[in-house]
Amino acid sequence: MENYYFNKAKFIKSIVDVKEAPGEYNSSVLFVGKSNVGKSSLINALTNSKKLAYTSSKPGHTRVLNYYSVEDYFYLVDCPGYGFSTKKDLDYEFYGKMIEDYFKDNKSLKLVVFLLDSRHEPTDDDLDFYSFLLSYKYRFVICMTKCDKLNMSMRSKIYKNLKSKLNFEPEKYPPLLVSINDKKSILKLKEMIEGVVREAN
Repeated sequence: MENYYFNKAKFIKSIVDVKEAPGEYNSSVLFVGKSNVGKSSLINALTNSKKLAYTSSKPGHTRVLNYYSVEDYFYLVDCPGYGFSTKKDLDYEFYGKMIEDYFKDNKSLKLVVFLLDSRHEPTDDDLDFYSFLLSYKYRFVICMTKCDKLNMSMRSKIYKNLKSKLNFEPEKYPPLLVSINDKKSILKLKEMIEGVVREAN
């Protein structure tokens, strides 16, 4: 794969059962985070599109796994957001099963982009998913979104919040600070994803 930087991307399908996942490519990159953290907007920014992934101001809009083909080479997968539901018990049970099925022995999953809102301390739901993620051995990167909305004081709290809430070591594994309005940060994330996919193939 040349350095196309995701200029060719298209929606493939939505699924609720991992058995329905497309299998054309050997690599997938999963985007996951709480509802309204900016997953769909970030996917649109990465693929230089305004409407590839549907975005909504209403939390909890995405309820399926959405697959997007990038450069006819690998998939970006948009995961439903956690932490919001008008039918909590039913939806959490459904969400949990779908995600557990997706993570179980997924040979195509090469990277998990774990999104956290840079403006706030990680929530209990973030901690729950982080613990779940650590129980597997997939490669992941923590990606702090909406960083253009931070002042210097708020930026200085990012590492502190990650340490105190998630017991994460940001000095050892620096998180990516991104904004859909900052092309340099988007390019850095693109390069990381492309590097992981190249290495896997």
